[in-house]
Amino acid sequence: MSRIGKNPVTITNGVNVTVSPENVVTVKGPKGELKQSVDRDIKVEVKDGKVEFVRPTDQIRHRAMHGLYRSLVNNMVKGVTEGYSKKLELVGVGFKAANQGNVLDLALGYSHNIIFEIPKELKITTSQEKGQNPMITLESIDKQLLGQVAAKIRSLRKPEPYKGKGVKFAGEVLRRKAGKAAGK
Repeated sequence: MSRIGKNPVTITNGVNVTVSPENVVTVKGPKGELKQSVDRDIKVEVKDGKVEFVRPTDQIRHRAMHGLYRSLVNNMVKGVTEGYSKKLELVGVGFKAANQGNVLDLALGYSHNIIFEIPKELKITTSQEKGQNPMITLESIDKQLLGQVAAKIRSLRKPEPYKGKGVKFAGEVLRRKAGKAAGK
């Protein structure tokens, strides 16, 4: 039995979870609404303020999906109540970030600025304090979309291992390399 899959998802106050006949789970909460289609083999039951997932057999495919869908629905419930956020830090001389609505303008040391359009489901803020690196803060109720957009922004200029210049997640620890050894 999947240890994650057998744990029920607790529905917090203000959250409404419904399951359609096509096995689509809809979670509505104070911050918004999310939908997730669940494989037809996995049964989803909502009762007594909990969502339970039941798999029909112990096949590898069913065992894999059992914990997966439980985690996805748990992330949805947390997303519509608290929401998720990620912070990215721009490390490098002359690196800048600015946003107008959902359009992010990045100066990352290339010959041109990079214009990046953020999906409307995400909320973006940029900050530049004196003596600090520019920061980009992304907020959303959808954990998967948030992570995907944050990874895409990071991929525009990954941190290099010598000086650590690039776009990195706040709090990310980089493996640094020593530079060239001086020859005799």
